[in-house]
Formats: sequence, C-alpha cells, structure tokens
Amino acid sequence: MNVNPTLRAFGILVLIAAVITAFQLGFGLIVIVRFLQVLFLVAIAYVLFVLWRRHRGEIAMWSGRSRFVFYGGAALAIAAVGLAFTPWFPNTGLETVVCIAAVAAGIFAMWRAWRDEHMYGY
Repeated sequence: MNVNPTLRAFGILVLIAAVITAFQLGFGLIVIVRFLQVLFLVAIAYVLFVLWRRHRGEIAMWSGRSRFVFYGGAALAIAAVGLAFTPWFPNTGLETVVCIAAVAAGIFAMWRAWRDEHMYGY
C-alpha cells in the first residue's frame, strides 16, 4: 500500500491525539511539552555556543563598543526567550509582542555590530 507521506504523518498525529484524549493523558502531555521546551532552549544555546566558539578570536579583535553591543544584544535576546518559557510569564498579547520585540532588538544589535566591524573602507 503506497500512502502519501504527508497523509501518513497527519494520520499518525490524529492517532496520537485520539489516544491522549481517550486515556485522558493531558498531564503527561503537559510534562512532555515542558521537556521539549527546555530541550529547544538547550539546542539553541548549543548552536549559539558553537558559533561563538568558532568566531571568538575574530570577536576579540573588535572594538570595545562593538563587543559590548554584540554581547549585550545576545544577552537581551537570550533573556527574552528564557523569560518567555517560564511558567510565571504572562501569556497575553502585549507581553508576547514585547518579547518578540526584545528578541528582534537583540538580534538587530548583534547584526549591526557585526556589520560595523566588517565594513572595510566605508
């Protein structure tokens, strides 16, 4: 039997949702989701660490201002993402917009510091 892979994946998801609903496994699902959130943060932290380690010699040669802006932007973005995954962080629309804006501001600061240090002769 040759079934479309997308249809098969949706079927598996529907089957998992039916089992969770039938056996009332909501609490277990909450635990699994929290675990996956932490795992997602760890994966992001690992990728950022590997990128930093690969380019730390280059970053060390930047001016003090550029390093401060770059690391400050990284700290702002990490703090915003970390706070968004805490259970006591409010999940209203305004807080979500502020969190996204903080992450965007941190990433922009990092990009701008990197670009300023890589502008040769301009």
